[in-house]
Amino acid sequence: MIATLAQAGIACEVYPLIDAHGLGRRRITLHARMGTHDVLKVGFAAANSHDIIPVDRCPILDPGLGGALDAAWAIAEPLISIGKPLDIQITTTDNGLDVDVRGSGPLPATMIATLSRIAEQRGLARLTRHGELVLMRTPPTIAIGAARLTLPPGSFLQATIAGEEALAALVTEHCRRAKHVADLFCGVGPFALRLAAKARISAFDSDAGAVTALQKAATSTSGLKPIKAEARDLFRRPLMPQELRDYDAVVFDPPRQGAQAQAQQLAASKIPVVVAVSCNVATFARDARILIDGGYEIEGVTPVDQFRHTPHVELVARFKR
Repeated sequence: MIATLAQAGIACEVYPLIDAHGLGRRRITLHARMGTHDVLKVGFAAANSHDIIPVDRCPILDPGLGGALDAAWAIAEPLISIGKPLDIQITTTDNGLDVDVRGSGPLPATMIATLSRIAEQRGLARLTRHGELVLMRTPPTIAIGAARLTLPPGSFLQATIAGEEALAALVTEHCRRAKHVADLFCGVGPFALRLAAKARISAFDSDAGAVTALQKAATSTSGLKPIKAEARDLFRRPLMPQELRDYDAVVFDPPRQGAQAQAQQLAASKIPVVVAVSCNVATFARDARILIDGGYEIEGVTPVDQFRHTPHVELVARFKR
């Protein structure tokens, strides 16, 4: 990480690594493929390969994901007959497991009925296929700060609860004096719903389902400052300097490809504080270079390790004018 920043010509203080492994892994994605000799495989992809390593038990799986592996196998068995590779995302929620299946394509009514029976037998909170509802026994909800949010199907969440809380604590500290914050690439609001305890929030993301869920959670939670959430593709339509002039701080947490277009507009703005969150050191360094060339000073970077047994880390950095 330090070498990558140095290569980009970025000199900054790197704060001690925060260990956020915890035992709270809340989401896994399993893959189902037909292997040799027509043997079903359900498990994780091998490193640098399309091969699937079958998994039917995991001694380090979080207790909240108990039953996830059995549910994935049960769902894959009838679906594998259609001959397509499947991705099965399983999220633990306060009300049980939330499962979204991708890759199946359109299914006949008989197969939907079969999946519904499996979801009922396995006690799933919800089962969806490509985001379309198959069966919901109870709305899958999670707590974010003081709010309770109903997850849209297939929602992105940080891998661990401890990781999300560590990132949110850093972001909140870096924005502690701000009265009006723009949360860019907000997702379902892991930062927005916490920051709203003390500041007005304008939140933006291209995922309309996530934005709607965030707005509903904000509206139904007492004690928060106003949150305005808007669906907007920040890659194609980044917030421009004139749109940014009313904010005291901006938080942005883009996908792995970073936020080059938005970083360029931030660099041209007069926002006093920018807080960047990233899971990709290379794209972070690129975007940080844009901000620094635009007149920002990087105060420091904090790595957060929530990906056990991998070299990947999340980063949180604070930039100021």
